Amino acid sequence: MGSFSIWHWLVVLLVVLLLFGSGKISGLMGDLAKGIKSFKQNIKEDDAADASMTAENAPPATGTITGPAATTANPAPGATTTATTTGNTGRPAA
Repeated sequence: MGSFSIWHWLVVLLVVLLLFGSGKISGLMGDLAKGIKSFKQNIKEDDAADASMTAENAPPATGTITGPAATTANPAPGATTTATTTGNTGRPAA
């Protein structure tokens, strides 16, 4: 009851062909294919333009970046430290 048999789909196909004719359907499929090709071409052009823009505007990769691990290993003078026990509770060390 939930699915249709092959005969149902053949009757539907026959009615669609009688209503629209094979010429219109093939023309619609050709237009659909042209639209898909145009869409893919525009996506490729946008990707190429984005890649060239990021390469031109990227800053030079010099120096090193210090992360949070570097700042906690050597705390600044006068900075408060938190407890470093296994259950780091966030309370100041005694």
